[in-house]
Amino acid sequence: MIDTVFAERFAHEWVEAWNSHDLEAVLSHYSDDFEMSSPFIIAFSLESGGTLRGKEAVGAYWAAALEKFSDLHFVLDSVFVGADSIALTYTSILDKKAVEVFFFDENWKVVKAVAHYC
Repeated sequence: MIDTVFAERFAHEWVEAWNSHDLEAVLSHYSDDFEMSSPFIIAFSLESGGTLRGKEAVGAYWAAALEKFSDLHFVLDSVFVGADSIALTYTSILDKKAVEVFFFDENWKVVKAVAHYC
């Protein structure tokens, strides 16, 4: 079960890694074969389904996103704790509001993440 202490630490480390544009630090939170779903994957890559799998594929996508959005900066709003997941609300690129849900394995690595934007 995920507790508030872990969730808060994860959230702040994750946002700090993104705001530092430190892709290695971002990817350190994920399992090697994790799955990422986002409408931005559809908009900014050749993947029509909106889902990428594995650190190599997602890392390449995120590296391109960091290059395209060199001023990327997230502002954390809220951290929600579930049994095996955490949901973050934050202000994302293009000043979009985001909700991202992270599902964890027994090693506390993200195995699936799903992003939503408005």
